Amino acid sequence: MKALTFQDTTNIENSSSADEVLVIGRKCILKGLSTAPTFTPLEDLIKGPFDRMLNSISDSGKASTYLSTKYSIIALPDEVSRHNHKMSLHKLTEFVAGSKGNVQIFVIDDEIEKQVGGVSCSIARAFPLYSKKSSAKGEAENNDVNTVFLNQNFEPVQKPELWKAVHAAAEGVQLAAKLTDMPPNELTTDAYAAECRRIAEELGDCVTIEEIKGDELKERGYGGVYGVGKCAVCPPRVVIMNYTPPGESKEYVALVGKGIVYDTGGLALKTKTGMPGMKHDMAGSSGLLGGFVAAVKVKVPRRITLILAIAENAIGPNALRNDDVITLYSGKTVEINNTDAEGRLVLGDCVAHASKHLESLDLILDMATLTGAQSITTGKKHGAILTKKQSTEDRIYQAGKTSGDLVFPLLYAPELLKPEFSSKVADMKNSVANRSNAQSSCAGHFIESHIDETFEGEWVHVDMAGPGSDKDRGTGFGVGLVLGVLEAEGFM
Repeated sequence: MKALTFQDTTNIENSSSADEVLVIGRKCILKGLSTAPTFTPLEDLIKGPFDRMLNSISDSGKASTYLSTKYSIIALPDEVSRHNHKMSLHKLTEFVAGSKGNVQIFVIDDEIEKQVGGVSCSIARAFPLYSKKSSAKGEAENNDVNTVFLNQNFEPVQKPELWKAVHAAAEGVQLAAKLTDMPPNELTTDAYAAECRRIAEELGDCVTIEEIKGDELKERGYGGVYGVGKCAVCPPRVVIMNYTPPGESKEYVALVGKGIVYDTGGLALKTKTGMPGMKHDMAGSSGLLGGFVAAVKVKVPRRITLILAIAENAIGPNALRNDDVITLYSGKTVEINNTDAEGRLVLGDCVAHASKHLESLDLILDMATLTGAQSITTGKKHGAILTKKQSTEDRIYQAGKTSGDLVFPLLYAPELLKPEFSSKVADMKNSVANRSNAQSSCAGHFIESHIDETFEGEWVHVDMAGPGSDKDRGTGFGVGLVLGVLEAEGFM
């Protein structure tokens, strides 16, 4: 695995001890490096082939050469569209990925202090932790990745408080991606819950943890989580972690994540091509868990409750059936017409729990790999958000722009879309009648319908089925978004 560090200076006189040195920035900013005062770690590059390398890149790209070590220039586009991050973070991750050995990174921008959070998450995304390759080389190597941030004058940013924050964010991204990449024979519901308990113990007395498991879910009325996971070898559960910050809390936020460790589709069985990759169906929960851990480590001044619905949507004699009618924690009855629309059932239970039991709660944010239609609606790079108020929509959208976990709004029209769930025998069905009618919005409205009517706070749904994974790897999407929403250091 690679150890990530972020600091305000480099601890080497030059970069020759690194296996690779990356110099990253928008092309218009990098052009100034050749005329800048001497910067010792890059002196060989600046006095040598730097200009030729940069000029070989037309708009954006990567150019490499070997001097005392391998040097690579990563030029990011000067201009991006209004719905992209200024630093083109998806390209940054793509260009950094594959760097081998000990890596020294210099990131340069004219507004670098505003970019450190998102850039740190994108760098962490390029170095996934999980691997079961038998080779002694490759991803399993113990190497370091050190990142230094420079302003437009090519001076290291001198803000040590930032480094703790961005390091926690990067660790959160790697944790979330690692859990998402773990195969279902390793990340069972038992193993996932055990990992949550380990994390809670590591975070200390400011975090408490509770677990509602197996038959207790049925007894206490969590019909969605119990119904989805009841036939799996390892039982379903709801894991609840609470963080109380030191000092006064500015806000109380509940994070609700879908943690389906494997989704066969249930008795509505997925195809042989549709089922591979369904270990990623818990990416919503892992992204929120990583964001929760990072927020606690940097002591954000907000109270947070994390609620994870952890289950396996398996098949067997006791599996939930199409035509079954179940009662969710909200008290509402649901006629099952698609056992592969299970995520909304478990999230319905958990938003009901949050809205009923968490006093003085200001915001519920649920996140899930919920619908394939999300990628059609907002693409593979942007998560989709659904919320009632424009002010909440603006807040979450801006948090995405700041963090690089990009999101874009869905149509909000419950009075037009909820009829898609009409049932003759229950309060609602769990899947739409017309899959061409704003399907991602409909799924979000299903979850919303289980929020307790006494709840006076805000609610936002994040569907990240597209950006939750890329090229068969978890991305850790959601960690940066959470930190942006909570206005953590480095994400404001």
